[in-house]
Amino acid sequence: MAKNKETRPTYAVSVVGLSGTEKEKGNCGVGKSCLCNRYVRPSADCYYLEHTSVLSTIDFGGRVVNNDHFLYWGEVLHRGDDGVECRIQVIEQTEFIDDQTFLPHRSTNLQPYTKRAANTKLQSAEKLMYICTDQLGLEQDFDQKQMPDGKLNIDGFVLCIDISKGCNRKFDDQMKFVHSLYSQISKAKKPIIIAATKCDECVEQYLREVQTFVTGKKNLMLVETSARASVNVELCFNALTQQIDKTRGKPKIISYLEAYKSQRQLVASVSDKFEKLIVQTVRDYHTSWKIVSNKLKSHPDYEEYINLEGTKKARNTFSKHIEQLRQEHIKRRREDYLTSLPKIFNKLLNNLEEIETMSWTEAQSLMRSRHEFQYCFIELEHTPWYETDHLDKTDDRRVPFDILQTMQGERIYQNHVQHLISEKRRLEMKEKFKKTLERVHFISPGQPWEEVMCFVMEDEAYKYITESDRRDVYSRHQQEIVERAKEEFQEMLFEHAELFYDLDLNATPSYDKMSEIHAVLNEEPRYRALQKLATDRESLLLKHIGFVYHPTKETCLSGTACIDLKVEQVLANRLVQLDHGRSNIYYNSANIEKVNLCLVGREGLAQELANEIRAQSTDDEYTLDGKIYELDLLPVDVNSGMLLNHSWISTFKPHGFFCVFSSIESLNYIGDRVSRIRAEIAQSRRDRYSQPVPFILILANQRDSVCKNMPILRHQGQQLANKLQCTFVDIPTGTFPRKFNESQIKQALRAVLEGLKHNFDMMSPMPSIKDLSETDLRIVMCAMCGDPFSVDLILSPFLDSHSCSAGQPGQCNTLILDKIIGNGRRRIQVTVLSYHSSIGIRKDELVHGYILVYSAKRKSSMAMLRAFLAEVQDVIPVQLVAITDSQADFFENEAIKELMTEGEHIATEIAAKFTALYSLSQYHRQTEVFTPFFNEVLEKKSNIESSFMFDNSRDGTGTTEDVFPQSPHSHSPAYQYYPDSEDDGEGPPPYSPIGDDVQLLPNPSERKYRIDLEGNEYPIHSTPVGEHERNHKVPPPVKPKPNVLPKPNVKKLDPNLLRTIEAGMRTSRWTRGPMMGHSDDLEASDNYAEPADTLQHKSKGYSDDIYAVPEDAHSRSGKTRNSFGGLVVHVDEENGFDSMSKSQGGRRPSKYKHRSKILFSKTKAYHRRVHSDVSDDESGPATQKKKKGRGNRGSEEDPLLSPVDPWKGGIDNPAITSDPEQDERKTKKKKAPKTKEPKKPTRSTKTTKPLYPPTRRNWESNYFGVPLQNLVTPDRPIPLFVEKCVDYIERTGFTTEGLYRVCGNKTDQDNIQKQFDQDHSIDLIVMDVAVNAVAGALKAFFADLPDPLIPYSLHPELVEAAKIVDHYERLQVLKEIVRKFPPVNYEVFKYVITHLNRVSQHSKTTLMTADNLSICFWPTLMRPDFENKDTLSTTKLNQSVIESFIQQCQYFFYGGDMTEPSSAEGTPPPHGHGLESLLALQLPPPLQPQQIQHPLPPEPLI
Repeated sequence: MAKNKETRPTYAVSVVGLSGTEKEKGNCGVGKSCLCNRYVRPSADCYYLEHTSVLSTIDFGGRVVNNDHFLYWGEVLHRGDDGVECRIQVIEQTEFIDDQTFLPHRSTNLQPYTKRAANTKLQSAEKLMYICTDQLGLEQDFDQKQMPDGKLNIDGFVLCIDISKGCNRKFDDQMKFVHSLYSQISKAKKPIIIAATKCDECVEQYLREVQTFVTGKKNLMLVETSARASVNVELCFNALTQQIDKTRGKPKIISYLEAYKSQRQLVASVSDKFEKLIVQTVRDYHTSWKIVSNKLKSHPDYEEYINLEGTKKARNTFSKHIEQLRQEHIKRRREDYLTSLPKIFNKLLNNLEEIETMSWTEAQSLMRSRHEFQYCFIELEHTPWYETDHLDKTDDRRVPFDILQTMQGERIYQNHVQHLISEKRRLEMKEKFKKTLERVHFISPGQPWEEVMCFVMEDEAYKYITESDRRDVYSRHQQEIVERAKEEFQEMLFEHAELFYDLDLNATPSYDKMSEIHAVLNEEPRYRALQKLATDRESLLLKHIGFVYHPTKETCLSGTACIDLKVEQVLANRLVQLDHGRSNIYYNSANIEKVNLCLVGREGLAQELANEIRAQSTDDEYTLDGKIYELDLLPVDVNSGMLLNHSWISTFKPHGFFCVFSSIESLNYIGDRVSRIRAEIAQSRRDRYSQPVPFILILANQRDSVCKNMPILRHQGQQLANKLQCTFVDIPTGTFPRKFNESQIKQALRAVLEGLKHNFDMMSPMPSIKDLSETDLRIVMCAMCGDPFSVDLILSPFLDSHSCSAGQPGQCNTLILDKIIGNGRRRIQVTVLSYHSSIGIRKDELVHGYILVYSAKRKSSMAMLRAFLAEVQDVIPVQLVAITDSQADFFENEAIKELMTEGEHIATEIAAKFTALYSLSQYHRQTEVFTPFFNEVLEKKSNIESSFMFDNSRDGTGTTEDVFPQSPHSHSPAYQYYPDSEDDGEGPPPYSPIGDDVQLLPNPSERKYRIDLEGNEYPIHSTPVGEHERNHKVPPPVKPKPNVLPKPNVKKLDPNLLRTIEAGMRTSRWTRGPMMGHSDDLEASDNYAEPADTLQHKSKGYSDDIYAVPEDAHSRSGKTRNSFGGLVVHVDEENGFDSMSKSQGGRRPSKYKHRSKILFSKTKAYHRRVHSDVSDDESGPATQKKKKGRGNRGSEEDPLLSPVDPWKGGIDNPAITSDPEQDERKTKKKKAPKTKEPKKPTRSTKTTKPLYPPTRRNWESNYFGVPLQNLVTPDRPIPLFVEKCVDYIERTGFTTEGLYRVCGNKTDQDNIQKQFDQDHSIDLIVMDVAVNAVAGALKAFFADLPDPLIPYSLHPELVEAAKIVDHYERLQVLKEIVRKFPPVNYEVFKYVITHLNRVSQHSKTTLMTADNLSICFWPTLMRPDFENKDTLSTTKLNQSVIESFIQQCQYFFYGGDMTEPSSAEGTPPPHGHGLESLLALQLPPPLQPQQIQHPLPPEPLI
C-alpha cells in the first residue's frame, strides 16, 4: 500500500456472528448490525437500535437485501495514526427469516450459515447499501449506493460474541456456534478480530470465557465493544485493518472500562460546550428550537454535540434551558407581585379590627368585596397564573389573585397584620379615652374641654396619649353628643305636634304662642340638654316653627327622607314601568280571530265540554254573533300537575279559562286552583303588569242527580264567581238532555271576548286628561317624613294592582285606581303626601277620605297624626294605618304596643277604620286592604260633597288646582262591571293583629247585603257564623236574628282568642257598656245580636265581654279584640255623622278633635299646662287612665303573650287553632257572672325573660319539657317520641299539603303527648290521628325543651357563617359549627334535619320546599330572643342556615358532596342597611286564613 501513496487501499471486512431463527439465536441478535451501524455511520442521529432479520418475501427480494443473506453497509474512509488513509467496506453476514414460515429465506447460496459466512468472495448485482429497517420497501426515500462492481473480496473477519445476559439463549450454545464458525472462517486464512459486543451489559463470566477462547487461539485479538455507548467500535475495525495491512502501526487495545471513561469525558466536555452555547444564544424563553438549530447548525460545538448525542438530546437540552428561562421570568414576576402586595393590603385591608380575627381565606373574600379589588387583582379563568398568557403581559401590573394561595402571599398578609397591630396601640388608647368620656355622663353638649379635663386626668389612656390627641378625641365626642342632642331635640319638637299645628298656614306665631312653646318645652330634658348651646337650640326651634307655618318639600326637616320626594321618585319609576308594561301584551288587538281556550274540570268534565264545543263547531271554527272564531281547545283535569307548571302557558298562551263543575267537590277544586293558575300565568309572562286572563265558571247539567241539588250548586257557584271576580254561566231554564247547552257556550265565549276587549282597553296607553279628571273618589294618604319604613310599603297596595295608573301630568304624587266598588267600577284618585303638605289641602280641597299612616315605632309619628286628624272634619271617613315590622312587635315591645293601642282607641272614638301593615310581610300589600274603606267613602260621598259645598259657600273659598284638577262629578256613571277583572280578584288580606274592620252592629238603613273583608257581597241573613270564623278567626258580623234559620255548622272560638279578648276588654280605659253574651254560651241560633235598643237593659257585670259598647256621647261602636290583642272596629253609621245630620238638620260638621277624648285632651293639655295651676295629675286623667289600662294588658295571664309559644302563634305557626276541651272548661267557669278577683302576683314584664317560651302544657309530665340528655341513651340516641312521630309522618304525611305549615288541632296534639306520657309504646297509626296533629306535637316537643336544640352559644357563629358570600366556603364553615354541637344535640339534630330533607323531596305534593320548612322550623330549633332588637335583623340569616342544613343534609352528616346552590340558597343576604328591606320580603306571613285548619263543612264557599 505504501507503493502508491496516491491510491487509497480498499479493504472488505465481513462481520459475522450467531445468526438464524429465534430458536437458534434467541429473541435478539448478538449486535452485528448495531456494531456495523455505529462504525459506518457513527453520528447519533444515524444510529438505530433496532435491526430486524425477519423479512417478508418482497423485502427479501428488494435491492437492499437482493435475495442474499448478507448486507452491504457501505464504506468508511479510515485515516491511520500514520496519516495513511484507506477505505473499509463493511459486509454483515446474517440469515434472514421468512415472516410467514419463520424459516430462512431461500437464496442462491444454500450453504449453512457457518460455511456461507466464511466465503471470501461475495457477489450480488446492483445490491444497495443498507441503512436501516425502515429503508426496506422505501428505498427511493433513502440514499441509494450500490455495492461496488456487484462483488467483493473479503480481507478480514470481525467475529461478534454477545456477552450480555438475556435474549432467551444460552451462552454455551452461542460459544458452540462460535467455535464452529471460527473453524470455518479460519480456513480462509484471513485476519480475524473477536468483538465482545454489548459490554455495557457485560456478564463477567461470559467475558472471561471469551477471553479464554481468544487466548487459546493464535494471533487472535479481543476488543471489548459497546455500539450503544459508542465504545471501542472504531478500535475493533482499526485493529483488523492493521492485521490486514502489516505496514500499519499496531493499535493499542484498550479495555472497555477505560474506553468508556474516556468516552464519557468527551461527551461531558461536548455537552458543557453545547449548554454554554445555548445559554449564550437563547435569552428569550419564547424562542423555538427550529430557529436556534438553524442559527447554530454551522457551529462546531453544536455539530460535535449533535454528532455525539444526537438532535433529540440537543433539543431536550434546549427545552430545559427554555424552561429555566421561563422559571426565571416567573420568579421575577412573582417577586414583583409579592413586592406590591403590602401596598395593596394597605389599600384594601387597612382596618385591623376587621381583619384581626379573620383567617387568610376570609381576608381574601373580604378583598373580593372591595371596589378597588378589580384594579389591584385579576382573577384568571385558568390557574396557576404562570400557565396563562398573563405571564407575558408585562404592562399589566395587576396581581393574579391565585398568587395569594401561596405561602409567600399568606406570609406577607401576616406581616401586614402585624404591622397594623403595631399601629393599633395609639388608636386603642385614643378609643379607650373616648369610651372614658362616654362614661362621664355629666358631659353636656357644648361643654369646654377645660371643665372636663380634671375629671379624667387619672385615666390610663389620658396619660398615654398626647394633648393634641386628647383634644381631638374630646372634639369628636362633643360633635357626636351635640348631633345626637339636636336629633333628639328635633324629634321632641315633632312629638309636640299639637303645640305647633294649631295655627293656620303662613301665619306668624304671637308672643304668647312663643311663651307657651318655651314653657312647655322647658319641661323636657331634651330641651334642657342644649342649655349650653342656647343659640343653636333657638335656631332649631325657629327653623321648626318656620317650617310648620311655611312647609315645603324643599325645606322639609327630614331632608331627603321627605315623604313627598320619596313618593315622587317611586311613582315616577313604578308608573313609568306600568305604562311601559301595558304595551307588552300578546293580544295584538281587540279584534281576535283565533281564541285559545283552556278547559278545566274534574273527572272528565273538561273533555266532555271540549267534545260539545267541537260538535257545535265546523273544523274548529265557531260562529258567534256573525263572526267566525278559530278555537284551540286544551282540556285539562283539575288535578293535573300541568296547571301548576307555567311552562305550558308560554307555549299555549290561553286567552281564557272555562272552569266547569257539576258538584260541590268539583267546585271546591276549581276554587282552590284558580288563584294558583293566575299566579302561574303572571309568573310565566315575566310581566307583572300584563292583563289578566278571563276565567268563566260554568255549571254543568246534572242529568243523573236529584234536581234539588241544583239551587245549592247555583248559589255556591255564584258565590265563588263573586269571590274570584269572574263570570258565572248558569244552566238555562228548561230541560236539556246534555250536560252543556249551546247558549252556555256562547255566553261563556262572549264573556271571554268582552274580557279581552276590556283588558286591551285597560292596557292601552295613558287615558286622556279629561278621562283622568273624572274621578269618582279623591283620597289623600298622609305619612310622616322620616318614619322608619319604606315608602314602597304604603304604596304597594296600589302599585301592585293591575288597575293602577298615573295621575294627571304635573301631579307627581297622584295615582289612579280603577276598581269595582259598590255596584260598579269606580275611578279613585289617591294622592300620597306628607302631613305637612296635606295641611294645605285639609280645609281648601275636596277630599272624600283620608288614609292616615303612622309608624308604631315613633311617638312623633302618632303625634303628627293626632295634630292633623284633630282639624279634619268629622264627616270625612278616615282610615288609620299603623306600620311596624311584624306581629311579634305588638307583644314584645311595650312602646309599639302602646302606640298601636292608641291608634285603635282613636279609631274607635271617631268611628274610623284601623289596620296594620307589616314591613316583614307581603300579605297585606294588596288593594283589598283598603276596600272596606273605599266602600264607606263611596257611601258617604254625597254627604261629604254637600258639606264641602256648604263650607265653601260660607267661607267663599274654592278648590285649588295645585293638588286636585277639578271637582269630580258627583253623579258620574259607574264604569262597566267586568267580573273577570284579575285585579279585583286578588286574594283577601290576611287578618292582622290590629286588623281590618268587623261589623258588629247592623245599620237598619243599609242595603240587604254587605261587603266582607274579601270584597265579596253577602246577604245579611245567609252567612253562617262558622264560615266567617273559619276564614278570619275573629267574631263574625252580628246580624239581626231571623225568625227561622237552620242550625249552621258553628265552631267555637279559640279559647286563647277569647282569653285575649277578655283580657283586653278588662283593661280597656273606657267604661264598658252592657254585654251581649259569651259566644261560648250561645247556641247556634244565638250567634245573632239582640236589637240595639235592648242592649241598654243588660247587666254591667259582664264588662269583659267580647262585644261591648263604649260610653261615648258621640258614637256607639262595637269592638272586639282579636287574637293578637288588637282592636277591630266598625262603627254604626246611625250614630255617626249621618244620624247627627238627620237629627240636627244642616249643621256644619264638627272636627274630629271634638269626637275623640284622646285628640281633645292632647290638644288642650298644652293650654292647661301653661294657663292653669292644676297639677299634672289633675290635668291629664285620661292619659293616666290610659297608661294604667295598658299596663294591665301585658299580664302573663294572657295565653297568647306568655303561656302559649309565641313562635307558634306569631311566626313559626301562623294558625291558632281551637281547643274544645279548654272551651268546655271555660264555658263552665263563665256560666254565672263573677266580680273581678284580684290578680295573683306575676312577674313584671320588664324583668329578664327566658329565651325559651314557657311550656304550653297544662299537665305535669316526666317526659316533655325535661332536658334532652335525660331522654336518650347511648343505645338510643334519639328520643322515642321523636322517632314515633317521624315514622308516622313519613308513612302517612308525604301526600299532605302544607305539612308542618298547617297546624293540627291542639287538643289532638295534647292527647298524643298525654297518652305517650302514660304509655310509651302507643301506636300512632292505631290512634288514627291527623298527620298535622302529629307534626304539631313533634314541634311542641322541641318547643318545650329547657334549651333549644341548637345551643344559644352557637347562634352568633351561625349568623356570621350565613353572611359568607361564597357558597362552598359557607357550607364548610357551617359544617365546622355543627361539629361543635353537644353529642346528644348533634344526633337529634341530624335525625330531624334528615327527616326534613326527606319531606322536602316530596314538595310537589306537600308544597313544602326546604325554604318553606326552614321558615316553619327555625324558630322551633333556635328559639331566638324576640325581645332583642337584633333578632329580626338576623331572622332571614337564621332561616337560611336551617334551609342550608336541609338542602345539604348529605354533605353535613353523611359525607356526601355539596349540591349546587339554588336561587334561594346560592346568595346570602347583603350586609348593611339593605338587610331589613330584604327581610321584609322573606319572613313568614302573618296569620293566613287559608292556613287555619278546621274540618271543612259541606258548603265551604257560602
